[in-house]
Order: sequence, then C-alpha cells, then structure tokens
Amino acid sequence: MYQRGPAVRPPIGIAFDGDLGNRIDAILAVAMLNGFTAKTEARRISLSVSRPSLASAQIADVVAGFYRGRPAGAATGGVGAITEGMLGMPDGGPAVTSDKPVLAKTLETKSADGTPTYTSAITGLVGTAESAVLIRNLLLAQHDGNAAIVLAGPATGIVRMLDLYRSGPQIAAKCKQLVIAAGSFPSEAPEATIKADIAAAKKLFAEWQTPIVAVGSEIGDALPYPGASIEKDFAWAPVHPVVDAYRAVKPMPYDAPAPALAAVLFAVHPDDGYFKVSDPGTITVLDDGRTRFTPAADGKHRYLIADPALKEKILGVYTAMVSAP
Repeated sequence: MYQRGPAVRPPIGIAFDGDLGNRIDAILAVAMLNGFTAKTEARRISLSVSRPSLASAQIADVVAGFYRGRPAGAATGGVGAITEGMLGMPDGGPAVTSDKPVLAKTLETKSADGTPTYTSAITGLVGTAESAVLIRNLLLAQHDGNAAIVLAGPATGIVRMLDLYRSGPQIAAKCKQLVIAAGSFPSEAPEATIKADIAAAKKLFAEWQTPIVAVGSEIGDALPYPGASIEKDFAWAPVHPVVDAYRAVKPMPYDAPAPALAAVLFAVHPDDGYFKVSDPGTITVLDDGRTRFTPAADGKHRYLIADPALKEKILGVYTAMVSAP
C-alpha cells in the first residue's frame, strides 16, 4: 500500500510591511526578497505599506509588479502564487489620498515619448486590502513556525493585528519572529520611524506575542547600500523602478542607510551568523520616541549588533540579492 511521505516545508514565508513611500531601504528590501525568492531561500507571502497613503501603495504596486513575472510562491506552489497581487494598507482618514511621500517622484518618471514610465493598477482605496487582516490571513496559510514578519515603517498597521479576533494564538503559532527595522540601540536616540506613531510602537513592543528582534538605525548606518551598485548592477534592465526610486531620494552618488535590508537578511537567515544578537530583554518605547532596552533573562526582545569584520560579506549579499533579475 502506498504511503505518502512527510510534507516538505517550503522556504520561510516573509510578510513585509514597510514605509514604501518614504524609505528607500524599504524599496530595496522588496527587491531583496525577490532575490531570495529566485534562489528559493524565502517567499514573500504578503506586501503592505505602513502608512495610510494611496501614493505609497501605488509605489509599492509598481515595484511588486516589476517582479510579478515570478510569483512569490511559484518556486514551491505556495500560497504566494495566489496572493501576489494583493497589497495591504492600514485604513486612514483624508490623508490617504492627499499624502505626497518622498518617493512619489518615481511615479512622475516619463519615458522618451512623454508617457508615464510606471503605472499602478491601484487607482483608489478599493484596490487595497486592510493590511492587518491581509497579513493575518496569509499567516494562517503557512506551516506553524515557518513565517516571519518584517516591519520597516511605523507600526500603524501591524499593531492592529493584536485587536483581530483570536489573533494572538494564530500569530504565536505561525510567526517565528517579528523583525523591526526601527529604534536605536543601545544609544536610545529618538528615531523617526518610532516617532511617526509612538502609540502604535508602544503597544506593539508591549503586547506582541512572538519574539521581536529590533534592527536599529546604527545597523543601517554601519551597513549602507552602496550607491555604486545602482549605477552598475542593474544594467540588465533599461528601466527599473528601484533604480528610479533610489535616484529620486537625492542626487547620486550616495550610500543609503539600510536597516530594512539587515532586517530581511536576518529574517531569512537568522542562524547564519551575519549579525551578533544582544542578550534577551525588554524594549520599551518612551514618550519622545526613544527605545530603551532593559536586559532580562526571560525577555522576548533582542537587537542586532553589526560585526565590522562581516561588512563586506553582508554588502555582497545585499547587492547580489537586490539587483537580482
């Protein structure tokens, strides 16, 4: 009698939520996930923007659409192949349509004939899904412990998962860890991403059920994405939204602080020694946007520490994965 063998677990699924309208490292992180997907080292199971901003959602849609020729779950037949086109955004007020993020300049890029270089399929709020619900639903489709969430923006949308019906046990079962590209450790310096929604950040660190690993601004400064890579590693694509977004931030050449890339690399390869990790403890968000780490043997929070000896190795991974066709 034929007996079916044990199910093969697919690569880890990454739910990415980022400030894709304002943070170039968040844009680079989406490209990096494409590279890891192409190598079947990870799957991007969901994509959402951290702010209620229609322009940010359109930018995210353009970047995701550029890679849509290879759906996130195509390598394994996973759920990503079905949900690749869905994009999440937290519900918001009037600012949703009036917001003009820095990277909106990417949408203004023109071709030689004067037509827009990039167009988004998202023309209104109906084209997006509530991010907390989207991420929760995509997590449910994963094997237990075979998913991680990477946050590279305000906690505005992610924190709403805590209020969804029976979300706690679901998050704990499916999500291996939450990796947050925000804060500053151990300096406690106020950080822009935390300050963007202090109340949400406070609640997230206080109530989230799984381990949290923070990637502070000091990691981004120590391991910036090389601007030289933008100039030479994307020659395979005459038009590329990541390249145009990078150039839209400020005049070239410049190296972009990239904590979001470190967060993605750690989420995909947590045990490969790319980073040192602090002892366990508790991260508390203070009223002025500072992040305070208090060591505790039973704490669920840690933060990454850069090893200068590994800088060139890590930057090599960054450029190879971000520029992957």
